[in-house]
Amino acid sequence: MKRKRIIIIGGLSAGPSAAAKARRLDENAEILLFEKTAHISYATCGIPYALSGKIKTRDKLLVVHPDLLRKRFKVDLYLNEPVIEIDPTDHIVYTNLGQYTYDKLILATGSRAILPPIQGINEFQNWAHAKTIEDFDRVMKRGVLDTSMHITIVGAGLIGLETAENLIDAGKKVTVIELADNVLSNWDEKFATMTETILQSNGIDLRTGVSVKAVDPRTQELLLSNGDRLYTDFMFVGISVKPNTEMLTSKGAEHLPNGALIVDEKMQTSIPDIYAAGDCASIKDQVAQKMGWFPMGTHSNKGGRTAGSQAVGQVANFKGGYGTAIMKLFDHTIARTGMGIKALKANHIDFQSTFIVAATTPSFYPDPKDLFLEIYFEPKTGKLLGAEMIGEFGVDKRVDVLSTAIYAGLTIYDLPNLDLAYAPPYSPAKDPVIVAGYVAQNTQRGWYRALNVLEAEKEINSINPNEITLLDVRNPSELHRAGKIENAINIPLDDLRDRIDEIDERKPVYIYCAKGLRGYLASMILHHNGFEKITNVAGGFTAWNKIVGKVEVLEVPAS
Repeated sequence: MKRKRIIIIGGLSAGPSAAAKARRLDENAEILLFEKTAHISYATCGIPYALSGKIKTRDKLLVVHPDLLRKRFKVDLYLNEPVIEIDPTDHIVYTNLGQYTYDKLILATGSRAILPPIQGINEFQNWAHAKTIEDFDRVMKRGVLDTSMHITIVGAGLIGLETAENLIDAGKKVTVIELADNVLSNWDEKFATMTETILQSNGIDLRTGVSVKAVDPRTQELLLSNGDRLYTDFMFVGISVKPNTEMLTSKGAEHLPNGALIVDEKMQTSIPDIYAAGDCASIKDQVAQKMGWFPMGTHSNKGGRTAGSQAVGQVANFKGGYGTAIMKLFDHTIARTGMGIKALKANHIDFQSTFIVAATTPSFYPDPKDLFLEIYFEPKTGKLLGAEMIGEFGVDKRVDVLSTAIYAGLTIYDLPNLDLAYAPPYSPAKDPVIVAGYVAQNTQRGWYRALNVLEAEKEINSINPNEITLLDVRNPSELHRAGKIENAINIPLDDLRDRIDEIDERKPVYIYCAKGLRGYLASMILHHNGFEKITNVAGGFTAWNKIVGKVEVLEVPAS
């Protein structure tokens, strides 16, 4: 019986996963893996942390040693042998050293960092990407961390901001330059704004809405699109990546506009006997119900495992993903899952949202922390579509709960029924996920509106202050301690029933408290007393102060 020959191109993540799975399922298959560099299976996501010294040695980034694939999994490993051409008709792979036939081919070529057009960059030696182990080696060989005091990062995505944080931890002065108006372009503006505040409060010089147009190698100055000149010792470029798929797209393989190969749940491309996995492949977006591109290590491993199984004739499926991501940022964590506002609008999907500020531990437990959380759901069914969040504690727990809920097709009506773990060090009795479900249900009843602070600010500013009532239902001591929104009148919640005649029921009433609960209670009191134009500002003054930032500071009364 002829041995089946499987060729795998790419040795970073999906490729070794495919090789190991194929070997576990078929001891007799001939498995060849080609890698254009000298390294396999290293942790690209760990590079920012190696720059700061959190990861102590380079060896820690190397997850799998080549000998492990050779000896334990009997894989014929060809390092420093790039594949330069594929002939799908005759099932031949050409490398710089020879040619090899295959029965099944798995493309796991990943992606490459994009370099934007920057005049003078070819003459400028003090820059690098932060994507590959070769990038890291060049940085360390040049002694960048020893000789550079000011480092500029171009691009404010996940990798760019993780790199920025770690360079600050390494004692560097850091500037981040981002062409978009906000960092983290996939997140909603509210969360991007809070992220920017965190960056700036930790000493990062943040420049948004600008790009690097040119570099002057003689003076080591960057010329920005707004005319500013910025001296820097070194520059990291991390704006985006592009799938390495030209060898197949040139042969007619179906692909997304960015080049990511379109595959089915078996990771099969449109070309017979060729699979693709990792950053070079698309996967199904389970929320949008169309092919999407999610270049994450989690998907690379799953896709590689599926492709390896299929290549040896064993049935396996990878249903796809929906954009779950998380990032540590100094003392905070920011995370998302499913589709956010930008993606929902871009895909013309009707949705509603609920924004809350909720405690992540009970009020009686020391050092309380807030979670800023927004969930997105279908208006008619309440089915969850996505979530975004930021906080100092417990973010990872909540994003994984909501990610699981999205996969299971749960609704806002299901969230309060989840049996989530409770103990004071980890969660309040009403977990933020459960609170989000309650609040979303309340807004569905139509007794009042809920607007997040950006929506509320825009609407309030569009109306003559004399034509609305902006009602602050906090206690007076809270106002003097933290300030208030301009033009707001203060009637504490516990006094509201006795002073309700002070509010003109003919005018729209915008209510806020500290975080939202008392605003909800005040909304219900007004509703039951005949008020019809009621809006609760979701997240209250806490969210307003953190996101909008326009507050009126009050004088503290003399004691």
